[in-house]
Amino acid sequence: MKMCKTIVLAAAVFLLSLCVSACGNTGQAGAGSPAAKAEESDAEVSPQAPEQEPAEFQPEDVQEALEAQSDTDIEADAGLQANIDAHTDTADPKENTDPAETAATAVSAEPAEEPAEAPAAPSLLYMGQGSLRIVTGEGKVIYIDPYSGDGYDLPADLILVTHGHYDHNGLDLVQSRSEDCRIITQNEALAGGEHQSFDLGYVRVEAVEAGYNQNHDVKACVGYVLTFSNGRSVYVTGDTSTTQQMPLLAEKEIDYAFFCCDGVYNMDAAEASKCAEMVSAKHNLPYHTSAKNDGYNFDRDVAEQFEADNRIILAPGEEITVE
Repeated sequence: MKMCKTIVLAAAVFLLSLCVSACGNTGQAGAGSPAAKAEESDAEVSPQAPEQEPAEFQPEDVQEALEAQSDTDIEADAGLQANIDAHTDTADPKENTDPAETAATAVSAEPAEEPAEAPAAPSLLYMGQGSLRIVTGEGKVIYIDPYSGDGYDLPADLILVTHGHYDHNGLDLVQSRSEDCRIITQNEALAGGEHQSFDLGYVRVEAVEAGYNQNHDVKACVGYVLTFSNGRSVYVTGDTSTTQQMPLLAEKEIDYAFFCCDGVYNMDAAEASKCAEMVSAKHNLPYHTSAKNDGYNFDRDVAEQFEADNRIILAPGEEITVE
């Protein structure tokens, strides 16, 4: 486009010079006509002014014209660029956005997820002797050593048995059971001669040592540590005296620990108190406090002899929340 303008300008300058030259020639023809000669004879002859030469076309003129046109083109280009810039500024931001920034914006625009609700705390019912019923935060029902009490009306999801003695193995009392009810006795818990663990989702069950006296063989008895979905844990000793594993249980930071202490078939309250010190649970509870077969096997006097930090004494039928 600039080349065309330059050619047109040069042609215009050339035509202008031709016009100037033609005008000069016309003046000369008028002076030589007959009328002019007659007037010259009557009038005094006066010296004639020198004839003006037509303006000579100089290259400098073309250069100046070209420079002027160049300035005009630059201004036009600048205006065009400004128009482009203005259009770019008003364009849809989506067309001029970095994909990474777009992705980041999309992520930040999403609403934050609400924190998951914490699982409800289990409830624990003491039914007498070594019998416990636990209802987890998910509504699962666990019975441990069924024998005493009247709280067997809820359908069982899990039944735990520490050993085979009749006062810990009353499975017939649990008539109502869920379709997938699981029963874990000392036989499953000691499979292959090793203490086993069972992860059922709503609870993790770990078998631990029990026995160590003439009435209870360590190879036929277990205790259990149960850990629930809310993170709280419960330890039941089962029938036992002091075990070699008890000092190691302190590492588990158990929340609630039940210690048998009848003093007839198992350790007494004094020995159970020492065991509680070794286990170092946050809360300590005496159970299996009597050898009397009165349906509940609970002796408050023996329970009071059990000394431990954060002691809790539960009578049969009383309930706590595992939190």
